Amino acid sequence: MATNVQNKPLTARDYKSDLLSDWCPGCGDFGIVAALQGALAELQIPQHRVAVVGGVGCSSKSPHLMQTYGIHTLHGRPVPFALGVALANPDLTVVVTGGDGDGYGIGSGHFMNAGRRNVDMTYLVYNNEVYGLTKGQASPTLAYGQQTKSLPVPNVQERVDPLSLAICSGYTFVARSYAYNKKHLTETIKRAIQHPGMAIVDILQPCPTYNDLHTKEWYDQSIGVGATQTPRVYDIEAEGYCGKVNNPKDAAEWERKEIAALTKIRTPEDRIAVGVYWEVIKPTFMERLYPLNPQLKERAVCLAPLADNAGKPLANLGNVYEEFRVS
Repeated sequence: MATNVQNKPLTARDYKSDLLSDWCPGCGDFGIVAALQGALAELQIPQHRVAVVGGVGCSSKSPHLMQTYGIHTLHGRPVPFALGVALANPDLTVVVTGGDGDGYGIGSGHFMNAGRRNVDMTYLVYNNEVYGLTKGQASPTLAYGQQTKSLPVPNVQERVDPLSLAICSGYTFVARSYAYNKKHLTETIKRAIQHPGMAIVDILQPCPTYNDLHTKEWYDQSIGVGATQTPRVYDIEAEGYCGKVNNPKDAAEWERKEIAALTKIRTPEDRIAVGVYWEVIKPTFMERLYPLNPQLKERAVCLAPLADNAGKPLANLGNVYEEFRVS
């Protein structure tokens, strides 16, 4: 893995690997990876301080395209892998890249419980409403009754609401962006990485091969709202919305902002909102562990010695072996 040995600022190019993508032309994945590389460059985080973890799916190939540490894991399992990485080495910037099927379907249990722990890492969910790698089956975010060209009949299941689930599960930074709005997406990813706690960015994107309902052209349309025409995708923060809890010790403010976020997410509208819905600071998982085990604060688990100077392992597994003894 390359490190920044050049005495000059890092650029987005420094985070690009030499591997080529096999994504379809027009796939939103290109924009998301470019935004992630741009965000890391703007934050000037050295490549060797970043770990990108993917599951299985088109989006989960992203770690291969990054000149950082990269881990390609199992379907629906990138979050627990990433949790382990973040806990073993809290100095790393840990980013999970996965699809809506990977995270909200197969990995839904991990998605929910990651919020409860509030580990300091960022989860980017590529949301195109289909399982693109396996011929376009409906993912958990496709609405009931909708039929993409890859479905023989309209979808017979209701869709999940990932943003509401994230807030109710304990995520402390919850946002949505759009793959083709690179400026907004880059800034949102930057804020998610800088947030001290569990952050999720649900990223809307077209699947040009299997989703013929919500195409780039559909997202780019202007629609009528009252007597005016307005872009279909709009920024809630540009229209005055603020989801940040300024004083987490103020229970009244916390409750008011949380209700406002859930109300905003659940209110039906013809336009599609992007922006940061919910942001609050509270103790991370590691900060909760430090009083129980002060050694964790002094030295990361990954830096703990495995053997003494003579090469003898320091870990004592005698008690474990004793449990399996057959007399």
